[in-house]
Amino acid sequence: MATVTSLANPTRFLSIVDAVVPFLAGLTVLLLGIGLYLSFFVAPPDYQQGETVKIMFIHVPSAWLAMFGYMLIAVASLGTLIWRHPLADVAAKTAAPIGATFTFIALVTGSLWGKPMWGTYWVWDARLTSFLLLLFIYLGYMALWNAMEDETRAARATAILALVGAVNIPIIKFSVEWWNTLHQGESIVSGKLAPVFLAPLLLMMAGYGLLFVTLWMIRIRTAILERRARTLMQAN
Repeated sequence: MATVTSLANPTRFLSIVDAVVPFLAGLTVLLLGIGLYLSFFVAPPDYQQGETVKIMFIHVPSAWLAMFGYMLIAVASLGTLIWRHPLADVAAKTAAPIGATFTFIALVTGSLWGKPMWGTYWVWDARLTSFLLLLFIYLGYMALWNAMEDETRAARATAILALVGAVNIPIIKFSVEWWNTLHQGESIVSGKLAPVFLAPLLLMMAGYGLLFVTLWMIRIRTAILERRARTLMQAN
């Protein structure tokens, strides 16, 4: 179990982060720049939704990363409970605020998109309700981390919570198939989305994904350095 004093030597990991992050940041800016240009200046208005369809280019990547971030936490939690990897709890803890932020963005943009389409900002739709639950799980996970001073106990307790909460991910994914909902179903893999919208959407998803990874690596690096600093303070 990872504690302040039991971290394996992370020097190699830190050197990799220092080398990779500038490249990832530059690629992120490039992809998001091109994606935003194509999304808002090249992609035409939809024949039914008009200009509001362009909310999709923010909403869909955010929703995807909200779920992706939580799955990262769940996998890292397995690393904490089963394999006891010294950096697993750090990886999980640092991913949570990023995932929660994307969840919040997805909920807000979804509400803004829903108003002209459904006539209301919110309905207790299966997809929307399960996604709101995801935000609460994120917030509960972070609150539990902050509520416990002992890092070993906190890592174990939050790992259990994360794995229990992971049940919500397939509910989010398949809610539009299991229940009769207002939220539209999947349209990327099925080929329902026109190429003029698909290309910028994929660029935005790639850019958002790299943004997530870049921020995540920076936060992991910061957490490791903070643990080192606390270790030195305790030693003195």
